[in-house]
Amino acid sequence: MSTNALDANMLQEIEKRRTFAIISHPDAGKTTLTEKLLLFGGAIRLAGTVKGRKASKHATSDWMEIEKQRGISVTSSVMQFDYNGHRVNILDTPGHQDFSEDTYRTLTAADSAVMLIDSAKGVEAQTKKLFQVCSKRGIPIFTFINKMDREGRNPFELLEELENVLGIRSYPMNWPIGSGKQLCGVYDRVKTQVELFKGDDHSEITVQKVSGYEDEIIRDMAGEHLYNQLQEELMLLDVAGDEYDYEKVLRGELTPVFFGSAINNFGVQTFLENFLQLAPSPASRKSSQGEIEPTYDGFTGYVFKIQANMNPAHRDRIAFFRIVSGKFERGMSVKHVRAGKDIKLAQPQQFLAQDRDIVDTAFPGDIIGLFDPGIFRIGDSLSTGKEIVFDELPTFSPELFSKVTIKNALKQKQFLKGIDQLTEEGTVQVFHTTSGFDEMILGVVGQLQFEVMEHRMKSEYGVDILLHRMPFQFARWVVDDKLDPTKFRINSQLVKDKKDNYVALFENEYAMRTAMEKMPSAKFLETAP
Repeated sequence: MSTNALDANMLQEIEKRRTFAIISHPDAGKTTLTEKLLLFGGAIRLAGTVKGRKASKHATSDWMEIEKQRGISVTSSVMQFDYNGHRVNILDTPGHQDFSEDTYRTLTAADSAVMLIDSAKGVEAQTKKLFQVCSKRGIPIFTFINKMDREGRNPFELLEELENVLGIRSYPMNWPIGSGKQLCGVYDRVKTQVELFKGDDHSEITVQKVSGYEDEIIRDMAGEHLYNQLQEELMLLDVAGDEYDYEKVLRGELTPVFFGSAINNFGVQTFLENFLQLAPSPASRKSSQGEIEPTYDGFTGYVFKIQANMNPAHRDRIAFFRIVSGKFERGMSVKHVRAGKDIKLAQPQQFLAQDRDIVDTAFPGDIIGLFDPGIFRIGDSLSTGKEIVFDELPTFSPELFSKVTIKNALKQKQFLKGIDQLTEEGTVQVFHTTSGFDEMILGVVGQLQFEVMEHRMKSEYGVDILLHRMPFQFARWVVDDKLDPTKFRINSQLVKDKKDNYVALFENEYAMRTAMEKMPSAKFLETAP
């Protein structure tokens, strides 16, 4: 095959791919939307319900035992399927704020984001945080306003909130005809057609082509009151609303908005088809060698997540790897840049949550799972040819701390293995005391992480742990050539992280400020040096 033919094939593969994350506040319906998208992609036959704890069917993207019990997502999942000539990679992120660190890192692997908003609650706290991360990266954001079949807020009010709270302009691609019990459909502003709402039976979409929103067909379908309301609202949008500008969408300055109800399958397929047309194909990433484009001929990529025990029967660890450029081939040798050695990628996998298939080839934008015998860390770069190091992934300073001990001393080996593997995933950080008896301290961003840690240590390693809460609220990495440990005695404690960096834990801001004043030559960093 000629080089040009190879290039053409590569360009075609890149163009096919859409890699995006779904972001929202807990309970906005994110896992349900993910399920329905997978359903359209033929990846699952029956979408699982999330909350029904006694139901035998659980959401495909919530694979961990604790997630099935609680009905929440606590890890990021990756799912891949094909739809209408596109290869779709969905990064489903935990909405719970206690797992925001995992989510932030996952967002670095996405090329666009789908922001899910509850029509009754509008923009919530966690959505705002996640939006800010996307906004900093300048990635396109597509909005799905969910739960239109329930009583919610006025659509104009919701659009206004997007602008006032998030600072992003919006362009409604469709518009609801009624809401809650009165919902009877949505009017597609782009295709001038009406998609009918049929309650919970949306196995097939019913679409009625119309000449415009004044069409009498809508009056017959919706009744006089809703027909008049739709006229007024759409005329107002046409006159006062933002114009559609695709360049602004790509820069993350304008968000296309879709209305629907994920649980009823209403508006989801229309959203998916529009999204795949509008969302960008894989983008470049910043590195030590400048921007690396997907068309760069060397193979490059980075690890953005590590997950232990995806298959508890095999006690395995998987490194989630985003391909930035080049073609991946099973068994290929690559340079592990941080370790400075060549490694062979022998067991690469692609995902449908915890279901995995061995993959022979993959392209820029794809997420593959690399079997990790303990050689990878979050942020590691792999490449062929030039040694390319991608920009560091964000890490966050923990805010809650607990001393951890083991109930049964005979299980010390399993205990150390469990702590080591679960802290490698990055959601829990481990510290060791520096004076006297070596004690282990865990640091997390949110309380739920402690509960998940306890649960997983017991279910995956057979170890019962005891967590003793400590009064500290802040952690700062201390860099100083002449560090004096005696300066950390009152309302503070000096510990070491996994890499033997010094970390000071403080009970309050006053204690932290005092230490900084006493040690003017030291640097106090919020993230590891």
